[in-house]
Amino acid sequence: MENKMPEKANLLEKLQKIGFNVPEFIYVPAEKFINEDFQQLDSFLDKHRESYKVIARSAHPLESKYKGGTFDSLETYADIGGIKYARNRIIKLAQTSKRLSIRRQQRFNHAPDFDMNEMGVIVMPFVNGSSVMAKMIANQWEFGYCKNRDHKVQREPYITRVPHDRKLVKLSIDIQKALGFRCEIEYIISTEGEIYVVQAKDISNIETLEEKESERSIKLDGIRRIRKRKNYRERPVYVMNNKAFYIHIISLCEDLLQESKKTKPDINDILSSIRAYEKGLESFALRHPRFAVLGFSIQDTGELYQIASHYLDDSPELQKELSQALHNFLYRIDIFLAEADTLIAKDKFRINLCSHDAYGIDSVRNPLWSVYWHIDRHDSVVKEFSRLGFKTGDTIGIDIDAEGHPIVCRH
Repeated sequence: MENKMPEKANLLEKLQKIGFNVPEFIYVPAEKFINEDFQQLDSFLDKHRESYKVIARSAHPLESKYKGGTFDSLETYADIGGIKYARNRIIKLAQTSKRLSIRRQQRFNHAPDFDMNEMGVIVMPFVNGSSVMAKMIANQWEFGYCKNRDHKVQREPYITRVPHDRKLVKLSIDIQKALGFRCEIEYIISTEGEIYVVQAKDISNIETLEEKESERSIKLDGIRRIRKRKNYRERPVYVMNNKAFYIHIISLCEDLLQESKKTKPDINDILSSIRAYEKGLESFALRHPRFAVLGFSIQDTGELYQIASHYLDDSPELQKELSQALHNFLYRIDIFLAEADTLIAKDKFRINLCSHDAYGIDSVRNPLWSVYWHIDRHDSVVKEFSRLGFKTGDTIGIDIDAEGHPIVCRH
């Protein structure tokens, strides 16, 4: 069992001792959970039961070797059961929805293998407010704002060099000076305007740079991105056409039900077809450290999904297997899309940005881009992409012209 205190807990403790406004917290290492030794945690929670809710942040000894946001933080009840639940959930998420991200970081970033059972947690009172992340880029401080869930009218995450409160600049300078290295700092600004430091990460060893230009191209309608310093990028592309996939599954189901056919698929053939598609997604993601998804059809095939899921309703056992496999398939699609840093699709789709995705240090070099075409042009744009021969595995370039329109080309 690794006894080293995680960087996250170590830096928070250091900042708290110096006198920065860090919420009261406790680091609970993995062995405390294994030995059911919750005496200190219980004493800590006793002081915070009036708020009913705390936040449990992942704290694995090797977590600093991974990108920010790889492991989860969860709001939970201010009791032992709530903390145990949160830790189990964090581990479960690392083994499921975050598994592909972890494998890709191990493959492309040389992140170390780790034992999930060594997962500790940091517990602190829940502070209601908005998240702000600060770091110095090219000798200037920048501040990334995430949406505040309390506001009815929401705005997209955004980056600014002029924070809402000028104290944030001085505070960030003081924290970086106190720690003695370049760092990324996460704040929570409470609804009363109080600034809490909830995380610091050493980013002194992370560089920030970028790319070039194009030929065979198609002009789209717009692009959403947080950083606007670069107007060109190249990516290997995965062309996603889930409409065609569902039609294929429905066709297999139809063949299965045809009594007149001598050679026809059975349920295992249909399930194998679904698994093969999922394996293809994972294989592509593990071959390319950064990639784009060109969405001819992503999740907008509601009718086809329902038809495929219920095609075998007259055979309940088979239908149960098929609908479960198709439900899991939707989950795999989401996991795959979460690993792409470039989404090219109709305007209905966009990448849902959390704070680390939008403006974490790992996004500086390769910020997320959502390139789109208007919905009323969908059929004609997909036809044009097909005419130009865009296919999975191609390298594409995206060039943004003077009017801000993205032009996508195939190399």
